[in-house]
Amino acid sequence: MPKKRKSRGRSKGGKGRSELVHCSGCGCLVPRDKAKKVTTWVSFVDPALAKELRAQGAFIPREKVVKYYCISCAVYRGVVKVRSKEERKIAKPL
Repeated sequence: MPKKRKSRGRSKGGKGRSELVHCSGCGCLVPRDKAKKVTTWVSFVDPALAKELRAQGAFIPREKVVKYYCISCAVYRGVVKVRSKEERKIAKPL
């Protein structure tokens, strides 16, 4: 059977079964090492107000939001791109 990707689409190596996470887009269960992880910082303060407060020297709290996407949702949202046959076998950072 030919291999489509060098990593078999995952980053587990020889660790055995990995933990499952829910996709933030569609809710399907995806292995954690296969899912695409997207980390964003979210501020609860309006950007215009935050700029004024920062000018006065105030600390604006932010929260880290981590989302996991299955491959189909990651492609749909532009997190990863569709790659050619040769490029798929090369592991590239997002």
